[in-house]
Amino acid sequence: MSPIINPDSAGKERTRFSKAILLAVGELAKQTDITNEARDLAAFIAIALKNISDGIDVSVAAWEKRGYWVKADRFRMDWMWTGQLAEKMKTALLADDWATIAMLMPQIAQKFSKIEVAKNHRLGKPWVGAYGQLNGK
Repeated sequence: MSPIINPDSAGKERTRFSKAILLAVGELAKQTDITNEARDLAAFIAIALKNISDGIDVSVAAWEKRGYWVKADRFRMDWMWTGQLAEKMKTALLADDWATIAMLMPQIAQKFSKIEVAKNHRLGKPWVGAYGQLNGK
């Protein structure tokens, strides 16, 4: 029997989420008012960061299985900020604290500064309806 290959690995998801977060940060920066779209954008960023954070253990499991503890720990430390910023974003959004969200945006954008999103990307608008998802509605 041949091995099962998962085309949607945690690494590919992390890359997809990273690009989508960059798009959302750019769109959120263009917003002049607090609209439903702005809430969706901020909620999507929080959800995507949380999903990246949740995928870290999946990514390092293979390294730990082979005994690459230092590499696994370094990877965890490199991505630890995602869970922290996701929680801050969620808390600020649910409290309607847009000043905090505005302060978090440059931090998030700076973390993803090495990632480039093509002009003809196929990501669409993954943030549509994210605020309702974050609220549990």
